Amino acid sequence: MERYASSTSLPDLPENCITHILSLTTPRDVCRSSAVSSSFLSAASSDYVWERMLPPDIHQLLSRVSRPIPFSSKKELFFGLCSSPLIIDFDRK
Repeated sequence: MERYASSTSLPDLPENCITHILSLTTPRDVCRSSAVSSSFLSAASSDYVWERMLPPDIHQLLSRVSRPIPFSSKKELFFGLCSSPLIIDFDRK
């Protein structure tokens, strides 16, 4: 009787593992990985992943903006910040 070594491929990992791995990459890699599988798509949309892409003091910065950026997820916030500059302290800084 032949024995086959069992192997686990990356898409077979639990979603929380995939999420953690993606959080250690770049925004570009996260976006690309979303095409791999439905579990990667879900992980790539995770607030945990996108929070790691934002500046550590993002909440402090957002409290000082002149015009709030509407967002419903950290991913939306990230791309909102990429597409328009923040005016902080009514343009005094």
